[in-house]
Amino acid sequence: MNKTIADIAQMAGVSKSTVSRFLNGGSVSLDTKRKIEKVVKATGYVPNTFAQSLKAKRTNIIGTVVPRLDSFATSHTLMGIDEELRSQHYQMLISNTSQDVKREIEAIYEFARQKISGIILLAAQITDDHLTAIRDISIPVLLVGQQHEQIHSLIHDDYRAGYDIGAYVLSQGHREIAYVGVTERDVAVGVQRKEGFRQAVRDALPAACYTDEEMRAAGYDIRYYETGFKMSDARIAASTILDQFKPSLMVCATDNIALGVINAAYSKGITIPSDLSVTGFGGYDITEVIHPALTTVQYPYMEAGRVAAQNIVRLVEHKTVEPVTVMDYSLIERESVDKR
Repeated sequence: MNKTIADIAQMAGVSKSTVSRFLNGGSVSLDTKRKIEKVVKATGYVPNTFAQSLKAKRTNIIGTVVPRLDSFATSHTLMGIDEELRSQHYQMLISNTSQDVKREIEAIYEFARQKISGIILLAAQITDDHLTAIRDISIPVLLVGQQHEQIHSLIHDDYRAGYDIGAYVLSQGHREIAYVGVTERDVAVGVQRKEGFRQAVRDALPAACYTDEEMRAAGYDIRYYETGFKMSDARIAASTILDQFKPSLMVCATDNIALGVINAAYSKGITIPSDLSVTGFGGYDITEVIHPALTTVQYPYMEAGRVAAQNIVRLVEHKTVEPVTVMDYSLIERESVDKR
């Protein structure tokens, strides 16, 4: 059975308040310190830091609100957060909301009731309810993956990444392209990546091309579609797209979508990349080991997590943090894109 502070106090022959003061770095005599250390070592006692924090004016716990746990991006970001927080003697508490905005708001208030020092919020969108909750709790909040002018934010450079992937596929000679995105409620993935890609296409077009008809007359047929984040949703969407349109390339807003597209293509006897080229965003580990390996934008999720942890600790400790921190990325050219 786990020992309590009362047990340690009784075994060491001191009061509970003395043990508590010792565990919190307070002043105790050398003789008392040695007694308590001896009992702690003999029993293997581990302090309940969460319970200690609830009694403190300021905790050493950072709450992290995530939309889903079954995501490469989320899991690697969390690993980076956890490593950095531990190195700075903070602990992480996770609330998974299963992509439910109402549960995100509830998690923010619940963390405040638990006297969390700060909150890292991985949200797909920021609503007025989010802003109200953040104002109400008066606790430092850092937004990761999205940007908002009222909240300190850490983002990936999605617009520029979208532009670079667009410029790259056009440089490979592709002109019949399906862009498979997600809901625009997710500004980073659903809007910024698509708008970056769209701008790359605009910059490649002759100046007089404005309408779809004018683009096609110039030899460009670019079509935009939307699907969900799950690979299974993307597989269904891709199957429908390929029945209606015969693109030479599909640009996918995430690696999961790209994997769904590849699966749908193979089920139709379409060979990657000779019949259809595919690109993604994310840089998930699996994209390097599948065949053909996926051309993608690789985001430094673990490093982003580490930087997010550094920023929230600085905010908690009332130090200066830039309103927006922008992470870099790498365009990884692999085997899934053929030259036309």
